[in-house]
Amino acid sequence: MQSMADSTSMKEREEAHWAKTSRLMFTHLGIWFFFGFVIHMFVKPLNNIVIPILGFPLGFYMAAQGSLIAFVVMLFVFAKQQDKIDREFGFAEED
Repeated sequence: MQSMADSTSMKEREEAHWAKTSRLMFTHLGIWFFFGFVIHMFVKPLNNIVIPILGFPLGFYMAAQGSLIAFVVMLFVFAKQQDKIDREFGFAEED
């Protein structure tokens, strides 16, 4: 009888873990979409803003460098957040 309760609680933990992981994944996909596509749609209007960064117009900088910087930062943030979720539900890989 004990193993049935254990398997039920394990299934509930897995479902809760997957729900949080899915939410995190879709949030990061939305942010990725914004920096990967939406920012690039506004390069010309961003170029009209007179804030040169390292001598380049703002639109060019955001399209060429800003997106890449955002992606690298997102990788580290995602890994940290996913590790926190894994530890919360007891699925973390031990160091």
